[in-house]
Amino acid sequence: MKDYRCPRGTQDSLPPESSNWQKVEMIMQSLAQYYGYQKIDTPIFEDTGVFKRENDSSDMVNKEMYTFSINSVDSLTLRPEGTAGVIRSYVQNKMYALPDQPIKLYYLGPMFRYERPQKGRYRQFNQFGIECIGAKSPLLDAEGIALGYSIVKALGLSQIVVKINSLGDNESRKNYREKLIDYFTPHSSELCLDCQRRLTQNPLRILDCKEDKDNPVLKEVPLISSSLNEASVEYFDQVKKALDALDIPYEVDDKLVRGLDYYTDTVFEVQSTNPLSGTQNTVFAGGRYDGLVNYFGGPEVSGFGFAMGIERLLLLAEDEKIDLESTEKTDIYVMSIGEVGTKPLEIATIARAMGYVTGFNFENKSLKSQFKTVDRLEAKLAIIVGESELANNKVNIKDLRNSEQVTVDLDKLSETIDQMLGEK
Repeated sequence: MKDYRCPRGTQDSLPPESSNWQKVEMIMQSLAQYYGYQKIDTPIFEDTGVFKRENDSSDMVNKEMYTFSINSVDSLTLRPEGTAGVIRSYVQNKMYALPDQPIKLYYLGPMFRYERPQKGRYRQFNQFGIECIGAKSPLLDAEGIALGYSIVKALGLSQIVVKINSLGDNESRKNYREKLIDYFTPHSSELCLDCQRRLTQNPLRILDCKEDKDNPVLKEVPLISSSLNEASVEYFDQVKKALDALDIPYEVDDKLVRGLDYYTDTVFEVQSTNPLSGTQNTVFAGGRYDGLVNYFGGPEVSGFGFAMGIERLLLLAEDEKIDLESTEKTDIYVMSIGEVGTKPLEIATIARAMGYVTGFNFENKSLKSQFKTVDRLEAKLAIIVGESELANNKVNIKDLRNSEQVTVDLDKLSETIDQMLGEK
């Protein structure tokens, strides 16, 4: 028989670690809702054109997408990121016509990229992200960064730094693009093959190249700040003032451009400063984008978003020795002595309906064995269903925290449980 294993670059999420996922996801979703965001679910695969836009120079688009065809006509791609699908949905469903703009959406689910698997980087990974679409304001940029910052702080991460930059508006980007082309053209032979291609497509992407990151040519590259027009400088100043007002520490990184081609104005990246994180130190990142809604056939409106990988967050939490254990301890275990039929299951079902985590003895185990189970589960109460007690419509309840035991009528069971555990 073939030894089947999960594909390279994927992993199973198993208990008890899977409970950590639940805690992380709960924190993400609850904080997003506090900030006025609502959940959106888009298909796991889209028309390839949703992700592969004209002249896109990113590695994700050109090297890492899982693309397939069913009928040799339609080209479909497993989503490598969340923003494009959300914007496609925003336009398709005419959300731009809704009265209250911007539309605040968050997503949570698996993404797929054909990358070299390594620590903290998988071919299937889970991502949480937000998109604030339909308005442009430095206050919204700061609010988005604040939301992501509040999530990582709620998880207990402390060794982080917020890095921000401005790519400027379309005019500023155009000016900077020309400067980069002028600068890199004489040195094109010194660049990697990908960067030689990027030189004509999107020279900003050269600044984000992993292969050329230590290339001496990049040491003297012109900074984008020298190409920002007055409007872009003012916009970025307002973003920084808003972050200052929120007491969010940050550093300006003049070479931060992000890995996707659609960003304008504010871009940011929150990184771990823990030495154990190594090169996989990005906690979450994103920025503002103009023109993406219009590309999909919608109006000329702006958007802002970020994405964070759950696997990466869990790894960073592990590096900082943060205990994310969220498994709910057993509140009640229903024990049985003798022939008591379905009563343990009935009582367990009642307790669960009351909101208590409850287990029960469904095998013919000895009382000694059942108490071992109770100890292992760290249950607070043991409800003991015995033949003689049940004949009188009673059960015994033992408080395992103080060893006190009471006998109660079945019709007062719920009341007694709430009294002993505290009403939920």
